Amino acid sequence: MQKVTTEAVETADRPGATVRGLAAELGTTDVAINHYRLDPGEAFAGGMHTHMDQEEVFYVIEGRATFETPERETVVGAGEAVRFAPGDYQQGRNEGDEPVEALALGAPKESTDVRVPQPCPACGDSENLRAIPAEEGFAFECPECGADVDPGA
Repeated sequence: MQKVTTEAVETADRPGATVRGLAAELGTTDVAINHYRLDPGEAFAGGMHTHMDQEEVFYVIEGRATFETPERETVVGAGEAVRFAPGDYQQGRNEGDEPVEALALGAPKESTDVRVPQPCPACGDSENLRAIPAEEGFAFECPECGADVDPGA
């Protein structure tokens, strides 16, 4: 058995949120667990995205988080949870005036296929780009033709 206190875990160096990765501290092998604290205006991630190979569940401990999908927005309050299947695009953020505290659980633990909803300008055959961790942020490539893509271009 492993036990951890969230405040004892170092925060990740991520702009826009206070994130504590609990999976490593707990020694999990099959599930990722992150503790978030979002001030008003902050988000869980940098934008709309999906994990093609990971299911995600967000449980709100305190406050109200707004989750956006291409179809709609849903507010998730304290004591409520929301699930996103692999391939579901989503973005969660704090649009309220009070802080949000939440747990994010992902399974399987490691997600290696993250996508953003941007068409490929090189081939036009893909409606999303693969996000690849880079030294600063992410690099993007087309999953169809393999082209390196600047989504801001």
